[in-house]
Amino acid sequence: MADNIILIGFMGVGKGRCARELAARTGRFTVDTDDLIETMVKMKIRTIFQEHGEPGFREMEQQAADWLEYHVSGTVVSSGGGFFMVKNLNRLGRVVYLHSSVEEILAAIRSHPKAKKKIKKRPLLQDPAQTEKLFNDRLPQYRRAADIEISVQNREIVDVVEEIIDRLRS
Repeated sequence: MADNIILIGFMGVGKGRCARELAARTGRFTVDTDDLIETMVKMKIRTIFQEHGEPGFREMEQQAADWLEYHVSGTVVSSGGGFFMVKNLNRLGRVVYLHSSVEEILAAIRSHPKAKKKIKKRPLLQDPAQTEKLFNDRLPQYRRAADIEISVQNREIVDVVEEIIDRLRS
């Protein structure tokens, strides 16, 4: 198993912000799997979904996970919302599930200054009812995939990161 910290959780939960703060606090690099995929195929995520559908995107996530397994160590990996489904997740490093309620996630995204851009970037957030169903379907899967679960709801990123560091030490 690689010495990475893999952040999983529902889209919009704050994995990227936590990854950047965690990397700054631990001296590690950070990699975002969605950015990695966009670089690999030279397309934006929404374009991938339009041209290849969700199954095509999931194949690309697996390719990114395979690359990470053999080429990346000592890194904080911020993953896309469905990345937890890759076959080799636990070989990539310690898996930390960042949890919040779907209501809190959607409220945070909607109140963001770039809300329209954030929603447009996430094709699976277009329909609130579907988003809630997807969240509820994934919740037990996130929990099964994780080594550690951390609540981020109503918490500052620095406090979340401190808890991640403490829990990874024990």
